[in-house]
Amino acid sequence: MRMLNIITLILIIVGGLNWLLVGIADFDLVATLFGGQDSALATIVYVLVGLSALWQIMPLVKAMSVGETAAEADIGRTHR
Repeated sequence: MRMLNIITLILIIVGGLNWLLVGIADFDLVATLFGGQDSALATIVYVLVGLSALWQIMPLVKAMSVGETAAEADIGRTHR
């Protein structure tokens, strides 16, 4: 589970940086790297980034309900 959290966080960072580039330079890095916005590979990346954001809602809700320190400690204990 911990590895999945790391992977999803990386994908969210990639998505966030891509949106930064779109916002400031009108440049879609994902589309450029994977053959355009409508290509199958770019679509897969966009979907994975979105699913990663949904996945990260769980740790956020847990952190908000039990406190950030307790949530971090619990993740380390239960998923190793």
